[in-house]
Amino acid sequence: MALGLAAKKEIVAEVNDVASRALSVAVAEYRGMEVSELTDLRVKAREQGVYVKVVRNTLAKRGLADSKFADLNEALTGPLIYGFSIDAPGGAARLFKDFAKENDKLKVTALSIGSGLLGPDKLDAVASLPTRDEALAKLLATFKAPAEKFVRTINEVPGKFVRVLAAIKDEK
Repeated sequence: MALGLAAKKEIVAEVNDVASRALSVAVAEYRGMEVSELTDLRVKAREQGVYVKVVRNTLAKRGLADSKFADLNEALTGPLIYGFSIDAPGGAARLFKDFAKENDKLKVTALSIGSGLLGPDKLDAVASLPTRDEALAKLLATFKAPAEKFVRTINEVPGKFVRVLAAIKDEK
């Protein structure tokens, strides 16, 4: 069924809106996948906070043209499914990587985290990016470490004194 001009404009506006809010985009070829498999992928995407959409490449190019993901245009060929990471920069890449383990027909073709086009060989690197909570926990641990070490060092002086007294007591 052919789309009218109004429907195409709506799709382009939706892609542009999602791309403006997204932290990264993963693009994968889904040739040969069944509808039930795509439905499973969409369910997992919803659970992980990833916006997944199948869009015509020409409409996707127009929707991504004014966004930080405009560099993806050269990689948009074939039947593609687009994954926009809204919550975590590695969300879509992680989703596609995990789903490709179960289904070999899903092949990631391009990635972008807003700093240029990345090939499928960078999938592991992007998928391993920490979520917001993980990044905050690492940052807090980094801030907390010097204070903990200082307190342990200060506590060591009276502790050593007590151990020396205990050793003298045991000796006598």
